[in-house]
Amino acid sequence: MEVYTVDIRSWTASFRYPNLISGIQPTLEVPPLSTVLGLINAAAGKYVEHSRLSIGYYFEFGAKATDLETIYMIDSNKGRPTNNAKSNVIRREFLFDVFLRLYLTDENLISYFKAPYYPLLLGRMNDLASVDIKSIGRKQLNPVENADKISGQIVPFNNNYLPGTIQALPKYFSNTLPRQNMGTEPYSIINHYAKIKTNLLAYRDELNGKEVDIYLHQLDFENQ
Repeated sequence: MEVYTVDIRSWTASFRYPNLISGIQPTLEVPPLSTVLGLINAAAGKYVEHSRLSIGYYFEFGAKATDLETIYMIDSNKGRPTNNAKSNVIRREFLFDVFLRLYLTDENLISYFKAPYYPLLLGRMNDLASVDIKSIGRKQLNPVENADKISGQIVPFNNNYLPGTIQALPKYFSNTLPRQNMGTEPYSIINHYAKIKTNLLAYRDELNGKEVDIYLHQLDFENQ
């Protein structure tokens, strides 16, 4: 199968668990689809309307650690913010030395990364990422039945039931205010240290000195 690829790197990354707003802030070990599609929007400089989309990606990191972060909690009065605020210190997990490879079947989408319109972020505003321009191109990947090298990815949990951290994640966000989650469903989050045997059809690639089977998500936004 012919795909278009781009490699993205960052010193740090942090992917917040949805709906977790107090206490320690853990990070997902693989970014959700909504984050990856947000990267495409940032590179394009606009909200990209998708009807159907085929996309895969692989993510790995060198280390995970916990940092202390100062936050400011603003008081409200009848639902409106006031000038009163107090500081607090929380623990936040982050990933260090991260690598993300995107696989797309639409050449127009991959071309946005040749000159990104907005800065690319892998999490918060200080998780600034850069594009390896030389990595942008076409690759031919061979299909693999019963893929046994699934790692560094998320896979829909329903009908697959793969091991890993199970978390409900959105696929995309609407272009409305307030934003609306689109296509939230449970996913198995499989970090790059794992190597999971499955009954999935995937496409084998070799990157960073190892073989990885890439699961391609088939997204249908018309029915969300």
